[in-house]
Amino acid sequence: MQFKSKLPYIHSHIFSYMTGLANQYNAINLSQGFPNFEPAQQLKDLVAQCLNQNTSQYAPMAGLPALRNQVAIKIQKCMNVGVDADTEVTIGCGATEMIFNTIAAFVWPGDEVIIIEPGYDCYRPAIDVVGGKPIVYKMQAPDFKIDWVKFATYITPKTRMIITSTPNNPTGVLMTNNDMLQLAQLVKGTDIIILSDEVYEHMVFDGAAHHSPLQYPELRERTVAVFSFGKTLHITGWRIGYAIASPDLTIELRKVHQNTVFSASHPLQKAIALYLAETDEYLNLPAFYQQKRDIFLNAMSGTRFKPLHCQGSYFQLFDYSDISNEGDLAFCERLIKDYGVAAIPVSRMYSDNHDDKLLRFCFAKTDDLLIAAGSKLTAL
Repeated sequence: MQFKSKLPYIHSHIFSYMTGLANQYNAINLSQGFPNFEPAQQLKDLVAQCLNQNTSQYAPMAGLPALRNQVAIKIQKCMNVGVDADTEVTIGCGATEMIFNTIAAFVWPGDEVIIIEPGYDCYRPAIDVVGGKPIVYKMQAPDFKIDWVKFATYITPKTRMIITSTPNNPTGVLMTNNDMLQLAQLVKGTDIIILSDEVYEHMVFDGAAHHSPLQYPELRERTVAVFSFGKTLHITGWRIGYAIASPDLTIELRKVHQNTVFSASHPLQKAIALYLAETDEYLNLPAFYQQKRDIFLNAMSGTRFKPLHCQGSYFQLFDYSDISNEGDLAFCERLIKDYGVAAIPVSRMYSDNHDDKLLRFCFAKTDDLLIAAGSKLTAL
C-alpha cells in the first residue's frame, strides 16, 4: 500500500532516543524533562480516594467544574487576571494536546505560523499535519533574545498564529514585560492568534517574574495560553494540562478537544482539584528549582563545560566547544556510552539542526543524581 507521510522528517523522537540509550548503558538520565522523584504523598492519597468516588466514567468534556474553578483561582492569585471557569478554561490530556488542538482549531492549509527556535519539538509537526506553513524565527546563542525589529519582517498577510514559550525550553530564557509590549504592538489591528506555551510558569529564578500575554489587555483576547499540571505538580505521566482563552477562542478549541480525546482522566482531575483546594505548595517551585539549578551548576563547576545563564524552566544549557568539535548528537551519544550521563543535543530543537555545540541537561532530579552526574563529567 502506498501513502505519503505528512511528517517525513521525523524518524525518531530525540527524547525517547536519548532516554532509551541512557537505559541501555545504565547512564544518569538528564535528557528527558521529567522528575525522578515522587509528587506529594497527599496528592497520591487523593487519587486513591477519588478512584472510589464514582469517577470511572467520562469527565465533562471541558473538564471537571471543580478543577476549572481551581484553575481560575490559581490564575487570579498568580497573575491577577480574572478568568471565567466555565467559558475560558479547558482541561486536556497534557499541554501537548492543548497545543495541538489550538493549532488544529485555527490554522488552515496555507496559513503561516511563526515559531521561535530553539523550541519544543511538537509545534512544527502539528502545523504540518493541518497543512499550515511553519515560519521559523531563529534566536541566537548565547543570549537567545528576540530582535523584534527583525521578527516584524516575518509577519505577512498570511500569518495566522505566533507561538511563544516562556520560560523557553530549552534555553531557560524568559519573555520580559518589554517583549510582551513589543509583541502587542506587532499584532495590533491583525487577526493573529497567540499560542503561549507556559508550562514552566512557576520555574523562574533570581527574583524574576513570569509574564504572560494573559496579563496584557492588547493580547488577552487573541491568546490561548497553555499550562501543565505535569510540570507544576511533578506528575508528567498523568497527562493533565489546561488552556485558557477568551470565550470565542475556547469554543473553537473545545470543538477539536471534543473530537480528539473528549475528556481527560476523571479521577486524576478530581484529585488535583481537591489538592489545589488544600494547598498552594506550587508557589514554592521557584525556590525549589533554583536550588536544584545551583546544586547542578556547582557540581559541574569542576568540568570544562561552560554554563549559559538559566532564567527559568528546569533545563540548563552548557557549551562544550572547549571540549570537542564533534556534532552535538554524536557528542551526546559518547557522553552516554563513555561517561554515563545523558543530555539532549540542542540542534534537535531547531528545524534545520543548527548546531552551536550546546547540550540541554534536565535538573529536575534528586540532588544526589545531579552531584553524581557532575562528578562523572569531570573526567572529560
